Amino acid sequence: MCKLITTIAVAVSLTAAPLACSATANAGAVLDKVLATKTLTVAAGTNWGKMSFLNDKHEFDGFDVEIARGVAQHLGVQIKFVTPSWDVVAAGKWQGRWDMTIGMNPTKARTEIFDFPALYAFQPAVVVVHKDSKATKLSDLDGKVVGATANTTLLFYANHSLKPDWIGAKPIQFQFTPGEVKAYDTSTVAFDDLRLGDGVRLDAVVTDKTIALDAIEASYPLKLLGGTLFTSPSALVIEVGDKELSDRIALAVKDMRDSGTISKLSIKWYGVDYSVEQ
Repeated sequence: MCKLITTIAVAVSLTAAPLACSATANAGAVLDKVLATKTLTVAAGTNWGKMSFLNDKHEFDGFDVEIARGVAQHLGVQIKFVTPSWDVVAAGKWQGRWDMTIGMNPTKARTEIFDFPALYAFQPAVVVVHKDSKATKLSDLDGKVVGATANTTLLFYANHSLKPDWIGAKPIQFQFTPGEVKAYDTSTVAFDDLRLGDGVRLDAVVTDKTIALDAIEASYPLKLLGGTLFTSPSALVIEVGDKELSDRIALAVKDMRDSGTISKLSIKWYGVDYSVEQ
């Protein structure tokens, strides 16, 4: 089977070599479609905290959304957002239903089906518990019921199956051993179970720190437990096979990074510059 080789490009961007032997490879076809239709279709979530959400005008908004809009502007096209479930996005086989997605961790396993043109943020993962939880340290969650979003590094961490194989990854330590791990469509759905009470359905949720803080700010009865579990990069993602589109996305992100736009957007949305690893 062909292997996709990823390399660091422009400090924090990833470019992928074309898969000449891949059945999905069709160099330039997706970019040609985007330019012909003058539309970049992006898979995103409606409740991914300040990364991606629907605002009061029922329009997509958020840090990741603004990064995607910057790419569309660079390409000289409009942007259209669609909302498939994360499981469907992460499974691949998009079949032209969308051209790009946002916020995926660029693991080596995923390079079999995806190309990661550029990294744009580094998200810390944390644990939240109910505000009435008696847990005072992460090891207090040993044997407990823990939730996380399906098919993410968050769930892999909870299951002790996470192998941080992205470029620049640091070793991680599993700081607790759940008795049961539940997979959810989104962190918000997991929070809804956790808010019912300590141990009613869940004892804790592994989630992105930005999403956790958003939930607490929105009056969810939650609190952080312990510090950062690990930090992972967020990447813009396309299916393998269109190096032209990959290169154009990488250049767009480079321009936004060089101009300070990504840093400013991160501070705007989070108050912290997550465009560089903390």
